[in-house]
Amino acid sequence: MGTLGELQRDGYVVLPRLVGDDQLAAIRRDLAPYLTGDLFGRNDFEGLRSERVYALLAKAPSVAALVEHPGVLELVGAVLHPNYLLSANLAINVHPGETAQALHADDGYCRIARPREPMGVSAIWAIDDFTDDNGATEVIPGSHRWGDEVPDPGDERIRQVTMPAGSAVVFMGTLLHRGGANTSTRTRLGITPQYCQPWIRPIETMTLAVPPAVALAFSPVVQALLGYSIHPPFIGYVDGRDPKRLLSLS
Repeated sequence: MGTLGELQRDGYVVLPRLVGDDQLAAIRRDLAPYLTGDLFGRNDFEGLRSERVYALLAKAPSVAALVEHPGVLELVGAVLHPNYLLSANLAINVHPGETAQALHADDGYCRIARPREPMGVSAIWAIDDFTDDNGATEVIPGSHRWGDEVPDPGDERIRQVTMPAGSAVVFMGTLLHRGGANTSTRTRLGITPQYCQPWIRPIETMTLAVPPAVALAFSPVVQALLGYSIHPPFIGYVDGRDPKRLLSLS
């Protein structure tokens, strides 16, 4: 099992085989209606040969087991402040012929000068094996501590994160990474929950993506991550009260 020390040193850590085949099969079943090969990304960043499924918990409830997995949340909670939120949560199905993404940091939308502490922590779950030819995530170890350096796309420091299905890579929001090129003949499915500091506006508006009637089915942990919670003393209230009250009214 990876450690917090590895995450702090390298900017990422791999947690092998956290979920089993039954859980992976349930996730694939939930996602099947949305992964039909009809809707691909709108640009090179989304991936012109990649399918993306947003508002994921409203469409594939089995993914909640990944979002709240204690092995991941232990690391997230060690980096971010209490009451952190789920900022984004999407499935990415990379098809053969997809090219490598541009290197980026997931919390790069927080326009605060680097080097700095991360404003978020991300996980990428391997629903299929991540191999050296099917678009496995690529990272630059240690880049979470960089300033404004912009590496070349072919930088020799780039490393692939290969891992078996059921594993997750957890990394700092400041780490430079990208989806790799898929030169294989198979699709590669991954799911990425991204978490942010409790005072930052999430990338996805989770309380609209997963409204109260849908959120009611999830655990209190997932509900709080979605924003049905308060960051003391009062950040996030609705009509002056904790938004989890809305769940009891659904």
